[in-house]
Amino acid sequence: MIRVAVSGAAGRMGQTVCAAVEGADDMELVARIDPAFDLSVEQALAAGGIDVLVDFSIPSTAVSNIRAAVAAGVHAVVGTTGFEIDEIRGLSGANVLIAPNFAIGAVLLMQFAAQATKYMRAAEIIELHHDRKLDRPSGTAKRTAALMHEAAPEKPEPVIHSVRLPGLVAHEEVILGDVGQTLTIRHDSIDRESFMPGVLLAVRKVGSMAESLVVGLEQIL
Repeated sequence: MIRVAVSGAAGRMGQTVCAAVEGADDMELVARIDPAFDLSVEQALAAGGIDVLVDFSIPSTAVSNIRAAVAAGVHAVVGTTGFEIDEIRGLSGANVLIAPNFAIGAVLLMQFAAQATKYMRAAEIIELHHDRKLDRPSGTAKRTAALMHEAAPEKPEPVIHSVRLPGLVAHEEVILGDVGQTLTIRHDSIDRESFMPGVLLAVRKVGSMAESLVVGLEQIL
């Protein structure tokens, strides 16, 4: 059994992750970490018995959470965005997997967009999220733009537009344009359950990764 602690457990994503872990045959939920439960990452790690920390907290605490986990020899699966990845480079003692988006469809969108940008003149990205999302642009949109730029560095970098409205969950649209034509690639997460297969896959894979820091769910698919 993989013993899992969830940071940000009182949030909407955190609650969904806790339920997914509890429903997995090979995992045990050992700690719900959140100020609402009066339990910090440091307290949970001090109690021991954790193999993987799943972090869906907030940008201002994610880095310290990751550092504390690695220092305790606990692997980290991170869905929190809005912090600089360079802040956790060089850590040793456990593995860290950061995924801006855990939905398989969103990962495919990034790959399709990276391929398409080689053949179209320019592109723009529209990311749409619920009104409680703290960072803008989203980590997914920034990751998409980075992959597109890597695939075609000679092209203009995609411009990112952010929308925050109640009623949305997580959506992204890449519009590519060329002479007399456009190509639109879109992904919609209409329920947070869409992220759970990717989260559980990451929990299962993070301990056996060849590198101590991996960015992007596509690296373990």
